[in-house]
Order: sequence, then structure tokens, then C-alpha cells
Amino acid sequence: MIDSDDFLTPGQLISALMAERGWTNRVLSVVLDIDETVVSRLLSGKRPLDATLAIVLEDVFGTPAERFLDLQKSFDLAQARLASRSDPNRATRAHLFGELPVSEMIKRGWISAESVRDVDAVQSELMRFFGVNRVEDIEGMPHAAKRTDVFGDASLTQLAWLYRVQQIAKDMLVAKYSPTTIGGVVSKIKALLSSVEEIRKVPRILGEAGVRFLIVEALPSSKIDGVCFWLNPNAPVIALSLRFDRIDNFWFVLRHELEHVILRHGLSKAMIDTDMEGRKGDVAAEEAAANKSAAEFCVPSSMMEAFVARKAPFYRDADIVAFSRMLRVHPGIVAGQLRRRLDRYDRFGNHLAKVRHIITPNAITDGWGDVAPLGL
Repeated sequence: MIDSDDFLTPGQLISALMAERGWTNRVLSVVLDIDETVVSRLLSGKRPLDATLAIVLEDVFGTPAERFLDLQKSFDLAQARLASRSDPNRATRAHLFGELPVSEMIKRGWISAESVRDVDAVQSELMRFFGVNRVEDIEGMPHAAKRTDVFGDASLTQLAWLYRVQQIAKDMLVAKYSPTTIGGVVSKIKALLSSVEEIRKVPRILGEAGVRFLIVEALPSSKIDGVCFWLNPNAPVIALSLRFDRIDNFWFVLRHELEHVILRHGLSKAMIDTDMEGRKGDVAAEEAAANKSAAEFCVPSSMMEAFVARKAPFYRDADIVAFSRMLRVHPGIVAGQLRRRLDRYDRFGNHLAKVRHIITPNAITDGWGDVAPLGL
């Protein structure tokens, strides 16, 4: 009994089956109704065996067609491995082009290349963008030496956004920062909450307090809402992505990041805030403190508790507007905090005014067709 596991190619197995029966190449050619030279090439491995011939051989020898095809597959793979040249850069390219939104970075002018297919130009530009001499040293790449812990365990897409923020922030000119005066910023921006148009004043107020404030459009799938980090102990940076173009989200994320600055969070490691919309579960103490301050800033918790106690489960538009007037905030801010409290992000959307068209003309902005200048 022939054990088909003893053979490496379908030709070897066929030869053994022929020998068992005392067949010659000519006999098999007659049985299969094919030319004798085809049989010779098949036995020597010079002619690949296909599914149709495997079924015919199954009829002739009683050996499953799958076994012939498995041997052919293994033989083809072994041949391909011998012929293939190893490319040590292939895994690197897979990581870069698979995880970085290269096309989007080209589109936004972050890197200069004709297209994503211009691999050499793209890799050269990515090295420039990330400030390294080798592609393998780009932060976030496997086996890359850890150059800094500033951006922690961010994904490559998130790192690209954060590096862009850092590049722009380094070129910004703002007043001298003083920890003793930063608290006064809160009262100044608190006075802006009643009107959407007042948002345009935010960049100036923060700049006068020594805070580099900028807006960089989010990269696809990055889920970053904002970040706070420091260029040095006296140079705080706040960047927003405006991933959600709504007044409630703008004020909550801004106040959240400002609390990080006030408490001097992020001096050694950036406070990267991702997917803040409806975020649940335990969060780090620093994030919990910033969330609490942001919520209190938008709508004091004691007043929200009283409002909910009076109006639940029905919240009329007129009630939201009246409550917001009493608080001297825009109705969209109340609506946003109510959505957050009730975990109902499908409600009260008519109050959620858009803000991007107001804030971006008055802030350093990169995205939505605008490219922030660098090195000026």
C-alpha cells in the first residue's frame, strides 16, 4: 500500500502508482489519452497538475484528487520560495502604508509627493515629517528606539496628527506664560458662552495668556478630540480637532484641555483626549478632574440636577432655552450637557450650533483646505 505522505511532488506519487501496477509512461499516456511527452513532463514536475487531471487520476488510481493537488500546491510554494528574493523593507512598507493615512497627508500638504505610489518620495518625506534619518526609526514603528514618551502609545495615525500640531505650535508667537495668571482665562472665556459669535475671541484670549491654541483637522479614524502638552515648562499647547462641529463639544473639549494646563498636566506626557463623545468607564484621575471641570464650566452640576428633577422625563425646547438664559449660556451648551447626562446623543440637535466657520478664521488652523504655514 502506497503512503502518499512519502512524496514531495504529484509526479513522484504518480510514478510510484505506475510502478505498483507495472505501467510505463506509454501505458499511462494511453489510459489518460494524452501525449507521452506530457506524461514525461508531468512525472518530472515540469508540467503542473491541474484540478481536471487530478480528478482523472483519481478515477485511474483511486487516490483522492485532493492529494494530488495538495502535493502540487506544496511543490509550487517551495519553488516560489526558492525563486523569491527576501525584501526586508516589505514589512516596514506594510506598516507605514497600512497604518498611516499617507494619501491624506499628501492631500493636506504635510508631505510632498506626487502620489502614494511614489514610494521613495513618500518614505523620504515621512522621515522629514517625523524628524528621523531612517524609516525604521519613525516613532510607533516596530523595533523603533523610543525617542520620547511625550506622545505615549498613540497609533501611527494619531502620532501624525500630534506631530503636525507640534510642528505648528513651535512656530507660534504668544505672550509669556505665567501659571499665576492662567486661572483668569476661565472667567474671560466664561463670559463668551452666551453667543456663538463670541467664540472668535478665544484664540486671542489664550494667546495673551501664553497658551498656544490651534486647530488641526482630525485624520480619518484617529478619533482625537483634543490634546494638551508642553513644548517646555512655560509653553503649553492646546489643540482641538473639531471632529464634531458643535458648540457644546467645542466648549467642553476646550475647557477640558484648559484644566490640564491649569493643573500642569501633560508636562512629561501629552494628555491625548480621544473619543470623548459618550466615553464611559473608568478614566485616569487627571482625565476625571478635567471632565468634571469642563462639565461644571458648561452647566453647574447642582443646577443641572435641579433642572432634570423638575423637567424629567420631558424636556421641551422652551425649557432648555429658558434654562440657558438663566445660566447665560447658549442653548446648545445646555443641550449638549443634557445629551451627555442622559446618554441620548440623538436628542436636542436643533440647538447644537456649528462653530467651525467662526473659530477657524480667527485661529491658527490646518485642515479643510487650509495649510498652516511653517517656519515663518
